[in-house]
Amino acid sequence: MKTISFVQPDPQSWLEKFHFSIPIKVRYCETDLLGHVNNVSYFMYFEQGRIEYFEHLALTEDLFNDKTVSVVANLECQYLASIYLRDPLKLHIRTANIGRSSLDLEYALAVNGQLKAAGRGTIVLVDTNSGKSTPIPDAAREAIRSFEELSIEQNRMGSRS
Repeated sequence: MKTISFVQPDPQSWLEKFHFSIPIKVRYCETDLLGHVNNVSYFMYFEQGRIEYFEHLALTEDLFNDKTVSVVANLECQYLASIYLRDPLKLHIRTANIGRSSLDLEYALAVNGQLKAAGRGTIVLVDTNSGKSTPIPDAAREAIRSFEELSIEQNRMGSRS
């Protein structure tokens, strides 16, 4: 397997860091003529998982409301092995770091416990009136920190892992 900087110390140990996952049913329209999942579909899976993760933590209102919205600042995917139409796909999502106004999220797509793709990205909480970043509410920060069991060092404002 290709080495990925954020998949540490190894793929299996990294997968064990995730506390939330959802099943993904691959649809025929998400595949190519050979039955492989199209590369664009991975990003749609990440979005679906991100929304379900925030819903699970009851953070939808904190992160998406009249005054603030969460926007994707960057997103990447490392493709490790093909995923096919009938694969029992599971998407794992976690917050790896909490900044002042941003969250670093990681994604793992696995089939039968085997890592097929790894992703990471940053979302930023933005004030809808000013269009500028705004601090993540303390209640949301605490809910994520508690769920993810993040250490104080990983939860410091502005820190990066």
